[in-house]
Amino acid sequence: MTVTMKFLGAAGSVTGSCYLVATENARLLVDCGLVQERKFQGRNWNPFPVPPSSVDAIFLTHAHLDHCGLLPKLVHEGFQGKIHCTQATAELARIILLDSAHLQEEDAAYKARRHRREGRKPDRPEVPLYTTADVEATLPLFSPVEYHQCVTVADGVEGCYFDAGHVLGSAMIRLDIGEKGQSCQIVFTGDMGEPGRPIIKDPAIFNHADYVVIESTYGNRQHPESGEIEPELRDIILDTVARGGNVVVPSFALERSQELLYHLNELQLRQEIPNIAIFLDSPMAIEITEVFKRHPELFDREMRQRLRQECSPFECVGLRMTRTTEESKAINFEKGPALIIAGSGMITGGRVKHHLANNITRRESTVMFVGYQAQGTLGRIILEGADRIRLLGEQLPVRARIARITGFSAHADRGSLLQWLSHLEQPRRVFVTHGEDRAATSFAEYVREEKGWDTYVPEYLEEVKLI
Repeated sequence: MTVTMKFLGAAGSVTGSCYLVATENARLLVDCGLVQERKFQGRNWNPFPVPPSSVDAIFLTHAHLDHCGLLPKLVHEGFQGKIHCTQATAELARIILLDSAHLQEEDAAYKARRHRREGRKPDRPEVPLYTTADVEATLPLFSPVEYHQCVTVADGVEGCYFDAGHVLGSAMIRLDIGEKGQSCQIVFTGDMGEPGRPIIKDPAIFNHADYVVIESTYGNRQHPESGEIEPELRDIILDTVARGGNVVVPSFALERSQELLYHLNELQLRQEIPNIAIFLDSPMAIEITEVFKRHPELFDREMRQRLRQECSPFECVGLRMTRTTEESKAINFEKGPALIIAGSGMITGGRVKHHLANNITRRESTVMFVGYQAQGTLGRIILEGADRIRLLGEQLPVRARIARITGFSAHADRGSLLQWLSHLEQPRRVFVTHGEDRAATSFAEYVREEKGWDTYVPEYLEEVKLI
């Protein structure tokens, strides 16, 4: 029996997760993600390393674009197998992929208009990577799987699903491969959550695996104590309310917005903050929140207790969900302090830009960051102390208070990653992926020093023989 694994993404980078596992009976993909780092984005357009029609099945860990965002392209190019994932992931992926296709269609149309205006002939045709029609063709291929359920895709080849604690419906996947008297277990962590986070359950624990493919997004860092979130959030709100301003929160639609609502609800229940207006001004975040409501079976004990007490954070006091553009614009005319949660999380687009324009020049208002801000984004520029910013075609002075809460994270830090590995008997090898070079290399060395295990940081498109 021969089993190989090829690293088609998230090797030497944080996005584009995609792993090809090939046996004598099957070809499988674990994830098929969009590359989002600017310097690697050309990879999204490259021909797939194997014919998509030759792939038997895909095991999807979760619905973030860097894990599912290339599925429509793969289907357009000939993939016809099943995409196995949890029910919540299937529902979330539909929302996120349709939005991605819409943005790519808009971007292609904009580039075509700009090139015509400039009289420039582009190097590549102005076409979207995939279209909404490609997404619609992909959705019927989703095949929901329960946690702790295994799916057989070929003789001696099955994939099993376990909780990853990252976002709603996220999963770790164990591939069990056995042929000709030989066997091999490969565990893919996908993106692993930090234990003890609110709403969803903690990551599953394994005792055995021959090989582990583990993420390393925060492989060289430790998170601050998550217990600091609510005191910091309370103090920022109280200070801003006292000054008569608004709190504007750029936030990601999946998990971060819902987790923020959870903490706001906790503060309200303890009467530590006043019952101000709270706006969730993101159609995608609202739709995703509806998916959360449909899946209480995925919640942890504390969240289920809140539901039994009829204290759902998705129905907290003063919460208004604004779906339409008109409702969003009406927020500007609200009297009294308000907290406005809007996308995008790094202020690269979306409704948050308009709320920022209305508040960034006000000394009484606060811009509160709760997520990572990538280099070069407007969020990063503001966070690094810019005096003025260019926003919606204007140069605006930054007078609002700029605050940051660092305790939010959907990824385990290096200590939690090592603790998770420590439950395992020593595997044959640990592959460290899904991290910037420094983070991945640092974590691999850390595991090697602490455990004495064989750890390896693979390169993009590298293929290894497992058996």
